[in-house]
Amino acid sequence: MKKYEEIYTDIKEKIINADYTATEQLPFEKDLCESYNTSKMTVKRALDLLVEEGLIIKRRGSGTFVKDLSKKEILRITQTNQISGFSLFYNNNDVKSEILTFKVVQADEIVQDKLNLKPESFVYDIHRVRLVDDKPIVIEHAYIPIERVPGLEKKHLEGSIYKYIKEDLGLTIQSAHRRFTVKKASEEEASHLGIEHNDPIAMTEQIAYLDTGDSIEYSLSKYRSDAFIAETIITK
Repeated sequence: MKKYEEIYTDIKEKIINADYTATEQLPFEKDLCESYNTSKMTVKRALDLLVEEGLIIKRRGSGTFVKDLSKKEILRITQTNQISGFSLFYNNNDVKSEILTFKVVQADEIVQDKLNLKPESFVYDIHRVRLVDDKPIVIEHAYIPIERVPGLEKKHLEGSIYKYIKEDLGLTIQSAHRRFTVKKASEEEASHLGIEHNDPIAMTEQIAYLDTGDSIEYSLSKYRSDAFIAETIITK
């Protein structure tokens, strides 16, 4: 973990644990530099991440303050911003997977481009329906490079792939680029999701990255409209 990430994580944990409370002013940047024995640029980068996450605000000429958020809202923001995967998001529910396809294929040009792979690279081709409390929520179609996620098995697909990546392989999924669109469900999609043909569904196109900068997943997810929420935080 890089120094600015350590500072960001430490301050965030202090906000979550109420060591820094709502509206409280954080130490000045020069004091944080001394506390963490680092440069002003590193501290600034850590604080900028917290601003982007919606946990703190900077007031010109006054300093940096914890936003006036309830504890519930703080937890919601931090959980939403984690690259945690579907299973952890619904960790209080019964999550199952219906596997439609699980095979190894040579990445086509689109997948090569999305994952920045070399020609003739191989990927896992994973197509599954995720169910929450026996209700189908999303159809996932993912491509994962074999060389970066070795040993993936059917049992991992039935549970959490991200859990296998994090806990078994010891890798850190740090970020994801997402694009949202809406379309009408095809007959096949409607059948899998338990909705009507031509009902609206939300689509998420995602590329996930490790903390090394390597891409680890390219996926297309199609959600029932009544089970899809997209949230964002806008800062000036």
